[in-house]
Amino acid sequence: MSVTFQDYYKTLGVDKDASQETIQRAYRKLARKYHPDINKAHDAEEKFKQINEAYEVLGDPEKRTKYDQVGSSWNSGFESYGSAGGENVHFSFNSADPGQFSDFFQNLFGGRWNFGEGNDRWGSGGQRRRGRDQEARIDISLSEAYHGARKSIEMERIETDADGRPQKAGKSYEVTIPPGMTEGSLIRISEQGGRGSGGAEAGDLYLRIHILPDPRFTINGHDLATSIDIAPWEAALGAKVPVATVDGRINLNIPAGTQSGLTLRVRGKGMPVSSAIHGDLLVTVRIVVPKPLSTRERQLFEELARESRFDARK
Repeated sequence: MSVTFQDYYKTLGVDKDASQETIQRAYRKLARKYHPDINKAHDAEEKFKQINEAYEVLGDPEKRTKYDQVGSSWNSGFESYGSAGGENVHFSFNSADPGQFSDFFQNLFGGRWNFGEGNDRWGSGGQRRRGRDQEARIDISLSEAYHGARKSIEMERIETDADGRPQKAGKSYEVTIPPGMTEGSLIRISEQGGRGSGGAEAGDLYLRIHILPDPRFTINGHDLATSIDIAPWEAALGAKVPVATVDGRINLNIPAGTQSGLTLRVRGKGMPVSSAIHGDLLVTVRIVVPKPLSTRERQLFEELARESRFDARK
C-alpha cells in the first residue's frame, strides 16, 4: 500500500529549523483558527486533525528527530530506514488515540516501523508528559465584563477511556468573570486541559473572553464610546441632557456653541482598570433638526435666518 509523506512543517507553517517555542506558538494559533467549535467550515475538522498530528510529532523532540531522519531519506522508503537503526524506541502519545492519525504517522511510529514492542506500542510504558493546554471561547455581555459575573458553562470534550479510545463527554464548569475583563482575556482553569501521559498532570483549560456587541456602547481599550442626539437650540445655547452609562443615566453638560461631531469625555465612566480606576466614557454629539417643522417653528427659524449674520460656509 502506498503511503503519502506528511510534511508536518508545512502543515504548521514553520521552517525545519524552527525552535520548539515557535512550533508551539504556530500550533496554538492554528488550533484556535480551525477548532470545530469555532470554525464551521466543512474542512475545519480535517485541518484540525492534521494540525494535531503535526504537533504530536514536531512538539516532541524525540519523535521530531525520528521524523527528520525519515524526511532526509524519504525516497529510500520505509523498509530501508526501518532496518538501518535496529533500535527499539517507546513513544507516548498526547492525543486521544493514535488510530485517528494518518497511515504515514502509524507506519512511522507503530506497525511496519517497530519502534517499540508488545503492549507498549503506543507508549503505555513511555515517558511522563504533561497534558496539552486547551482553549475554548466564552461569550459574555458588556455588563458582565463591566461588573463581573459567575457563569455556568457546558462544554463537550473528547476524552479517552481506559483502553485509549476517544469518547465525547459533556462537562460543566462554574466560571468567575472578574470585573474589567477585556476582549481576548484568558481565564485559566487548572488541570482541566488534555490528559497527561505516564501519570503526569493534565494541562490547563483556558477560556478566551469574547464580549458580545452591545446596542449602546462600543469598547475602545478601557474606554466606552456612545452617541447622543441634541436639538439645534441645545447646541447653540448649551443644555444638560441625559446620557446612558453602564451604571445608569447621568446628566451631561452640553457647552454653548457645541458643533455636531464633538466628542465629550466623561471621566471614570468607562470599563474598570482596577477596583479604584475606570476608563472614560466618550460621548459623540449629533445635532438633529426637527422634521417636519411646525408652523411656529418655521416662523422662528425664518426670523433667526433674517436676524443672524452667521455664515456656515465661511
